[in-house]
Amino acid sequence: MENKDKNLYRLDELSDYKIASNYSDVRGWKIVDADNRTIGTIDNLWVNKDMQRVVYLDVNVDKGLIDDSRNEVHDAIASDRDEFIYKDGDSHIIIPIGSVSINKDTKIVMANSIGYNTFRNTSRYNTQQNFDRNYERRVMKSYYPENNSGFDTDDDTFYNRREFDNH
Repeated sequence: MENKDKNLYRLDELSDYKIASNYSDVRGWKIVDADNRTIGTIDNLWVNKDMQRVVYLDVNVDKGLIDDSRNEVHDAIASDRDEFIYKDGDSHIIIPIGSVSINKDTKIVMANSIGYNTFRNTSRYNTQQNFDRNYERRVMKSYYPENNSGFDTDDDTFYNRREFDNH
């Protein structure tokens, strides 16, 4: 993604940004699905700089989840291609901040309504290449298939929905 088109930044790229005192820094915390199955570890936070807020958790996917989907061919949701195959290094997914609950006592983040198989089948990305709005759309449509057409916008109204509301 070229800088002129970039709308999201990793928190660690933004030296002048920090987590507000009333929020937990969840980087390094474990994330589980609603059934308490491990999805991975939160590696970073994606910030919409114009909105000055976190919109995604960047999750380094657990090896078990990757092994469950390795060598499988999956339907690509809202893509020009009919299918995709995971490549080496594709070990990260994004999760909208409004889709999780944070337990400060246990330092565990729980994806409230997204199940293990959905995470297993969700398109991953390689942190060396980042991602674009098309990737965001594919992911959101896999997490929320009932709202497929709601993710087709290209402007910042894309983030004006409950899935990005960090409570």
